[in-house]
Amino acid sequence: MLREQNLVTRTIWALLLIDATFSIIEGRYSLAFIALVTLALSMAPSYVARWAGVHVPPGFMAAVVAFVAGTLFLGEVFDFYNRFWWWDIAMHGGSAIGFSLLGFILVFMMFQGDLYAAPHWAIAFFGFCFAVTIGAAWEVFEFTMDQTFGMNMQKSGLVDTMWDLIVDMSGAFIGSLVGYAYLKGRSFGGMGHVIAEFIRRNPRYFARTGMKGHEIATRLSGRKVPGGNAGPLDYALRAAEGDTSDRPES
Repeated sequence: MLREQNLVTRTIWALLLIDATFSIIEGRYSLAFIALVTLALSMAPSYVARWAGVHVPPGFMAAVVAFVAGTLFLGEVFDFYNRFWWWDIAMHGGSAIGFSLLGFILVFMMFQGDLYAAPHWAIAFFGFCFAVTIGAAWEVFEFTMDQTFGMNMQKSGLVDTMWDLIVDMSGAFIGSLVGYAYLKGRSFGGMGHVIAEFIRRNPRYFARTGMKGHEIATRLSGRKVPGGNAGPLDYALRAAEGDTSDRPES
């Protein structure tokens, strides 16, 4: 599993393990506990992906690991939320973009990569809703931790919660635009390659991608994507554009 990850992911894991080890030696068990919990949570997605037979791009996994470490370890232990005013915005905004892309990929997998199974805006909107739901669930988690263990994750209470949700919605909107642009064959903000790379690594979940979807994934990922068999709709669309080459015989 370690060999599949990039340098950023392995470095964060190593630093968390080192910090936990020294904390145990120095008797700072609460810090060691947080470091080990952060390490476990950041490694969990890779184990879940392996169990499900899904190949997650190393760059996407690095972003997940960085988010978990930045939120739980740097944010809470080293008080980054109070030391840097923009830290909370970066964590919520970045994670919302990522969850929106994840929601888009999940519904796209349900359609097996069929570009025409549903309106493009509807597929993108699902990604937006998925990210906002995760953001709302996180706010419930913060409230529960504050009320149960006397923590201060919500900081200024309602105001902090509402701004977090606003940032979550903004990030989710950006992520949904990336998904919508991908379906149109474009890369919004240079992030379309994340979706294309996921498809390239998991072709069996996108069996209905078709020639057009295959061409988009290949172009945006920068690498050849397996598959790309033409379906009847591919031929119909190409014929409507005046291209009758490779038309199947009746």
